[in-house]
Amino acid sequence: MQLTHFTDLGLRVLMYLTHTASPAPVTISEIADRYAVSRHHLVKVVHFMGQQGWIITTRGKGGGLALAQTPVQYRLGQLIRTLEHSKDLIDCADPPCGLRTNCQLKGILDTALEAFFAALDRYTLADAVASPTSEAIVMLHLLRPARPSP
Repeated sequence: MQLTHFTDLGLRVLMYLTHTASPAPVTISEIADRYAVSRHHLVKVVHFMGQQGWIITTRGKGGGLALAQTPVQYRLGQLIRTLEHSKDLIDCADPPCGLRTNCQLKGILDTALEAFFAALDRYTLADAVASPTSEAIVMLHLLRPARPSP
């Protein structure tokens, strides 16, 4: 199984937002720059996560992004389920499979997928950013250019 780029970016954004030592708000442009990803695609991801209530977004000058909860409250399995839109591993209807009425494979794969998510649900965002990841996130934040004085 391979996660979508959308899910990958969503997880990266959440991980980046776990570092809260800086008083300056985190922006989409900053995250796009740090991860060398498309700002346009990141806007879609951030918008979706804001709709889910995972992040707080503030518009305008001085605005930015922040986690809506503490990192221990985000279960990785639930995050990935939602970001992936709970996709099945296979679609027996498109194209139509001649085996679908007598096939065991879909049930086996569905069981395996649930086991995958159950394993991920044992971990939180806080686990994902434990050392040495937390230090790497701090280093990304240190790349932040100084804001010009008003």
